[in-house]
Amino acid sequence: MTNKFIPYGKQHIDDDDIEAVVEVLKSDYLTTGPKIKEFEEKFADYVDAKYAVAVSNGTAALHAACFAAEIEEGDEVITTPLTFAASANCILYQSGTPVFADVDPKTYNIDPKEIEKKITDKTKAIIPVHFTGQPCDMDKIHKIAKKHDLMVIEDAAHALGATYKGQKIGRLSDMSIFSFHPVKHITTGEGGMVTTNSEELYRRLLQFRTHGIIKDEDYYENKSHGDWYHEQQFLGYNYRMTDIQAALGISQLKKSDKFLERRREIAQIYNEKLKDVEWLRLPYQKNNRESSWHLYVVQIDENKLGKSRKGVFDYLREQNLGVQVHYIPVYYHPYYQKLGYQKGICPVAEGIYEKITSIPIYPKMKDKDIKSVVYRLNYIND
Repeated sequence: MTNKFIPYGKQHIDDDDIEAVVEVLKSDYLTTGPKIKEFEEKFADYVDAKYAVAVSNGTAALHAACFAAEIEEGDEVITTPLTFAASANCILYQSGTPVFADVDPKTYNIDPKEIEKKITDKTKAIIPVHFTGQPCDMDKIHKIAKKHDLMVIEDAAHALGATYKGQKIGRLSDMSIFSFHPVKHITTGEGGMVTTNSEELYRRLLQFRTHGIIKDEDYYENKSHGDWYHEQQFLGYNYRMTDIQAALGISQLKKSDKFLERRREIAQIYNEKLKDVEWLRLPYQKNNRESSWHLYVVQIDENKLGKSRKGVFDYLREQNLGVQVHYIPVYYHPYYQKLGYQKGICPVAEGIYEKITSIPIYPKMKDKDIKSVVYRLNYIND
């Protein structure tokens, strides 16, 4: 039905975005200039948080959040195995120990009951991941965190624009992180953001992204030598975003709601057109939350179809549909196996992994592209 390759996700760049970038290229500042602050302020307003800190990518945002939370050697941090490796790697960057809690079999999000089971006297924080853009059960997670005096860092890389009980994701917890990779809701090429309502965390995040260096005499540990003076107070990183990226982010943010509307429209079409495909299990959505639909993940019933998940995956790829699997459980990776993690620790997540496939969904998708996906799935045996 189509010879055109349809990826599972793709950026949407228009002339306004290009003009915004060109304007910065012609300006005096290419990095560490006024566009960074502008992007941060507009992003914080969008998610209704007090502060936002722009960084070089989503992984840097996770690392910065773990540093600000003072994760260190001997600390355990609970997260989900059904995510990209960065959600756990950031704990290792701080010499902490990732602890994987199993997921809800319907939403694929981390299960609060499983979090409770994994808490020890070494637990320092929880990193829930809003898988596909559907918010986790944040009330239950916050209740657990309060009971055990834990930090909550939301991995909202999938969830820009999503809401939980009417509140935007990005303002609910100690910190939330976002990604601006090209397949995400808005893009800066590469880029990330950390949001928080804590001034103390905000200051630590700002300093961490710039080598641990501060240039504010109100916070110096030693006496200033003059206007040139600055202090490195801890070992930070160069995780700064450029003004070029920030300009693109500002332009993209203006269109975020439009992008979100289109994602939800595509998801609704899939829900309607695929509901009678008996070998497919469509995404389950809980009440009192609105997904941002970063991914549309289906489960394949191999027995009903008479084909394996791999067979379906390979067939759809042959038909130029850029399906993908999100995700391989983190502790399946050889690096984590070498650290001593064993298969079998999160059986629900492992079972889900064996069945799931992500089908294309992105704002620039045309109606004929959606029809191609629907057609291939409805008539896969023809």
